[in-house]
Amino acid sequence: MMCGEAGMNNTDEQMRLERERRRKKRQKRRLRARIRRMEVLLLATLFIVLACFLIREHKSAQEQTIEAGRTAASHEDDAKTMPGEKEENEAGASDEQEPDQNPDLADTADLNESLQDEQKAEEAERTEEELRTEETAAEPGDRKLADDDSGEIVLTFAGDVCFHDAYSNMQAYVQRGSDIANCISEKLLTQMRDSDVCMVNNEFTYTTRGEPTAGKTYAFRSKPENVGILKDMGVDIVSLANNHSYDYGEVSLLDTLDTLERAGIPYVGAGRDKKEASGAVTFCKNGIRVTYLSATQIERLDDPDTKGATENSPGTFRCWGKALEDLTDAVRRAKEKEGVVIVYIHWGTENVAQPDWAQLEQAKALAQAGADLIMGDHSHCLQPFANVDGVPVIYSLGNYWFNSKTLDTGLVKVVLSREGLKSYQFIPAVQHNCKTTIADGAEKERILEYMRSISPGISIDADGFVDF
Repeated sequence: MMCGEAGMNNTDEQMRLERERRRKKRQKRRLRARIRRMEVLLLATLFIVLACFLIREHKSAQEQTIEAGRTAASHEDDAKTMPGEKEENEAGASDEQEPDQNPDLADTADLNESLQDEQKAEEAERTEEELRTEETAAEPGDRKLADDDSGEIVLTFAGDVCFHDAYSNMQAYVQRGSDIANCISEKLLTQMRDSDVCMVNNEFTYTTRGEPTAGKTYAFRSKPENVGILKDMGVDIVSLANNHSYDYGEVSLLDTLDTLERAGIPYVGAGRDKKEASGAVTFCKNGIRVTYLSATQIERLDDPDTKGATENSPGTFRCWGKALEDLTDAVRRAKEKEGVVIVYIHWGTENVAQPDWAQLEQAKALAQAGADLIMGDHSHCLQPFANVDGVPVIYSLGNYWFNSKTLDTGLVKVVLSREGLKSYQFIPAVQHNCKTTIADGAEKERILEYMRSISPGISIDADGFVDF
């Protein structure tokens, strides 16, 4: 028992040291960014001062030239003027010039001073939010979200959704007026819609073409116009890395990609070739970059029904066996840029509440590659929270809105600041009678207690906030 406690203490200490190391690394990056900003500001100030000095010198030289010309002209006039007239002219000239010796030079000095004041005012008006954004600037191709005063970005994650036309949940959707608020509770929809980025697993195809894959027990497809349900839910990005993205053949996957693109909903985990399938999608808000990757290891076969993408053919991003290296390489590439990297992975065993050996192995590999958060799905049931080498993992979010079965599910809400993970909350929910509702009271506590029981070493408080 003492050995076990010592091991746990060592693990806790390693986790604490890892978090401290990451915190110091972030502090160094912010310090370097501030130093660069100060250097640029100093150079700009020096440039303005130099420009003002040169303007004044130029004006002074012009005034001296004009004065010299006047003096020469005056000497010529003196030679032609009678002595009495000369005295009168000198007196008159003296009276005229006395109020302002160099009006042009004075105006220029005032203008330069005004410009400097405006420059200082503009710098003072630069908000702290703008400076934060500069510390982690959006990269080309990033999806830039509107900044606000929070200094945060809020993310939500749900598990599997299925809009299969023949399934009971879609039939209920139509019978209930084609209003998603009659199929997912308003409290859950508010969480999804109010977050900056909401992600789900799109476990079906959008198509009216193709034939069901021979030998598959379940083949899912939905009419392309049903993609609007995702928008009604507040979904901002979907994973297509699952074992149903190819259910009606290659054409069904291509139709799905086209449908999502027309709807303006980005996707990860599948594509027209391997480059697209393994590609990332990045959102940026308040100077915080969040990059999403997705892959699937399901259908653990050499020739799966759901085809993996190749250099020249469409499919999903596979990560089974040696293909795991493709995913870890993608994580490393994403980590070369500033920001948080999230991996949403399709793995595990259906209807089994504990992660299998492949999930444990892959979670460790992804953590070591640099993933900051790992979200899983496929099991159709909730699986544990875990800390893997300092990286928060939920092995499966289960079904979110899928069929008529009664089962526990939930929504994960993650708040990130520039310093890193600010909060991680699990919001319990229940799917029942083709509707998913937020859990309250005793039902909420029951689900939270269940998650505590299957997640050793993880603290989950009464409001669902998770401490890894």
